[in-house]
Amino acid sequence: MAVRTASGNRSLGLDTLVRLQRGLRAPGAPRRLPVPEGMTVPLGCDAVAAPARFGPLVMPRLPRVGCVYADDAHWWWIVPSDSDYALEWPAPARYATGAVVPDAPGLPCLIHRPDGTVPYTPPIPLYLALCRLTDTTPPWSRPVSA
Repeated sequence: MAVRTASGNRSLGLDTLVRLQRGLRAPGAPRRLPVPEGMTVPLGCDAVAAPARFGPLVMPRLPRVGCVYADDAHWWWIVPSDSDYALEWPAPARYATGAVVPDAPGLPCLIHRPDGTVPYTPPIPLYLALCRLTDTTPPWSRPVSA
């Protein structure tokens, strides 16, 4: 129920205020992984997620590791935008355009920050490491039928 103030202006009712508050912090609302202060993203910013159990297995397979975020369920690597172009990332890995973390109650924590000013993990070595761990053959290595 809305009420009028002494000046005659209409104020917002309690139901409206509660609905507005829920809209600001709705559970499952997509959130973007933040790039650490002082870093630049000249190639844009996407992310690749893998189940947390793969995280420690992927790291030593990479020639360079950019920003990595983690929560209980996933590890997220920052990659340049459009790193999914012509790549079919192996399941259960997920590609997140714009580094948006869907359905997360909160943002994952930054667990690795590289030296330098760019946050990227090279996408091809990351892709190959995930293919290896998921026992997925990259498309360019699959037999071609005539």
